[in-house]
Amino acid sequence: MSSPHAKLHRWGAAPWTIDFIPARQPLPQEADFAIVGAGFTGLAAAASLRLQAPSKSVVVLEAGGIGAGASGRTGGMILAESAAGDLPGLGDVLTGLTQILSEISRASEIPIAEHAQFVLSGAWEIARHAPHLEDSPIEWQDSGTLRVVNEVPGGTLDPGRMVESLARAVERLGALIFENVRVEHVRWLEGGGGELRFTGGKLRARKILLATNALSLDIAHLTRGMHPKLTLAAMTAPIYDGRLEELGLAHRKPFYTNDLPYLWGRVCTDNSIVWGAGLVDPPDGGTLEEVDVSSGDAMRIFASLERRIRRLKPGFEDLTFTHRWGGPILFRENWTPVFSHHPESRDGIVIGAFAGHGVALSSYLGAWAADAMLGRRDLPPWGRIEH
Repeated sequence: MSSPHAKLHRWGAAPWTIDFIPARQPLPQEADFAIVGAGFTGLAAAASLRLQAPSKSVVVLEAGGIGAGASGRTGGMILAESAAGDLPGLGDVLTGLTQILSEISRASEIPIAEHAQFVLSGAWEIARHAPHLEDSPIEWQDSGTLRVVNEVPGGTLDPGRMVESLARAVERLGALIFENVRVEHVRWLEGGGGELRFTGGKLRARKILLATNALSLDIAHLTRGMHPKLTLAAMTAPIYDGRLEELGLAHRKPFYTNDLPYLWGRVCTDNSIVWGAGLVDPPDGGTLEEVDVSSGDAMRIFASLERRIRRLKPGFEDLTFTHRWGGPILFRENWTPVFSHHPESRDGIVIGAFAGHGVALSSYLGAWAADAMLGRRDLPPWGRIEH
């Protein structure tokens, strides 16, 4: 279940398939809009730009493969709002995302939501000590008794299929996508716009979107008050419906704890279950790319997580795990996402630091960024980064 262009990675193999390779073509030297990062944010922005300004050129540059960062390594749990809650002017993220996907699908004739198994079923908050629902289907033993205490807006999707569908739509709408182009530097130009420099070439653009989240922090000017980490997840082999019901997951709603120790998860269409818990810091003086999930702290966290899951209910000691992987995540000290003009130029926009809420928020803000790049909408004050 791996991408046809995936490479052996220290972060482990995520279970999602990304069956897309961009068309081969020469990389232009100039573009109206350049987007760095081909994940949910960058691809949604590229599609929205082409929808609203079909006469303008859009180029997407990705350092690795499509979805190689957070988007292709998330667990696929959809949450509303931001990690800091509702923010002034943010709007209804889930309704907005649904509309964005519908508009892109209609124009590109790519059924994104259907292909990505996009389902807004709601999500469960579970806790050990808070008053719980009388008919809570979940009753797990994990540092106390975990039960459902609330249902909130949310759902699930297949991250690989989401990235793949968005990329196909972007290409169908006329934007250019280039993999394995790692931007090393951005030079902002006195006359406006900027120049992206990478091994073997450079690209000038009138407007630039930096959508790399927890990666390329220096280029995005995300160095102060930012905490990049690797979040860990593991997937069990599929289980039959009866065992799913015994676990209390027959409703197939994703879940997360609102107390500690943290635990989250979701059921996939084949009855496999994704579980997540644990964060790994980059090494001192190093980067997230150097973290190896098969050793050190990550390996110990995976072992602990799997023991926890097998002990949640009697009779589940034989659960087997087929995938273990990590994905980059970025936390800002105030928990609000970054959504700002670049401190060195208003011709650049930076998006990231979703703190676990990026599955929906990233595409939603990507489309908003397209509006801003076209001069049709302002950026919110809560997302600003300073010099």
